[in-house]
Amino acid sequence: MIYFMTLPSNHSTSPVSEFFLICFPNFQNWQHWLSLPLSLLFLLAMGANATLLITIRLEASLHQPLYYLLSLLSLLDIVLCLTVIPKVLAIFWFDFRSISFPACFLQMFIMNSFLTMESCTFTVMAYDRYVAICKPLRYSSIITDQFVARAAIFVVARNGLLTMPIPILSSQLRYCAGHIIKNCICTNVSVSKLSCDDTTLNQHYQFVIGWTLLGSDLIFIVLSYFFILKTVLRIKAEGAMAKALGTCGSHFILILFFTTVLLVLVITNLARKRIPPDVPILLNILHHLIPPALNPIVYGVRTKEIKQGIQNLLRRL
Repeated sequence: MIYFMTLPSNHSTSPVSEFFLICFPNFQNWQHWLSLPLSLLFLLAMGANATLLITIRLEASLHQPLYYLLSLLSLLDIVLCLTVIPKVLAIFWFDFRSISFPACFLQMFIMNSFLTMESCTFTVMAYDRYVAICKPLRYSSIITDQFVARAAIFVVARNGLLTMPIPILSSQLRYCAGHIIKNCICTNVSVSKLSCDDTTLNQHYQFVIGWTLLGSDLIFIVLSYFFILKTVLRIKAEGAMAKALGTCGSHFILILFFTTVLLVLVITNLARKRIPPDVPILLNILHHLIPPALNPIVYGVRTKEIKQGIQNLLRRL
């Protein structure tokens, strides 16, 4: 597919088939120092999520709705990592800065859609914990394998369809301000800066749909935990409160990881004029690495069943 870039000098168009990514434009020497910790985090994220998926697949005791949802979260993490990090490392190690137009917009779509898919998955997991604690007698009839299958379809369909216009709108723009992206990845903001067209619709759509999806998920999660806490505080049996809260601990920690890194990223982007432009770029990369690396570790450490499953898996090797 060939796109056109308008040359501002004579308003003519010339075919352009790729962008060039410039990571950390002000601190190019950072790349060599960052490549080692980023590659280690990447290997940790891939290894931990793959181990978790294999464990849940092979251990019959883990064939339960909650662990199926955790598998979905791991799959989303793996795809996000593979979409972003290998390209970043290729730039750092081999100076492979070019990225084709279709690949750039595909990366943009995956980053936007899978980010909201993760948020939606956390929401479904929060509902699972709500039913487990607030309606324990009805848990097995509400949270079934069919429920998980329908929830997974909803997660993919809602977020995939609603975020698809973002890369489509970006791909329809004319690019006349060069084709060098001052970022390691194809974010909508970085790419649309190169366009000579009006990007108001593009930017506003991403802003509205992003905050609508993520905001509604966050509200639902907060409400779920409000009712969970309300129910737990009524429990008077000794040790029952700690046990009930313990079942939510891992999920709550994962949400904190996800929202904290995302919130820091949003704040730094809003304060872009007051901080070096390389900081949001680094935080954006870390947002695709830190939660995927920590999510399976948190569940593996805090969940007895998963820990036992991993031990059984290691004995088979």
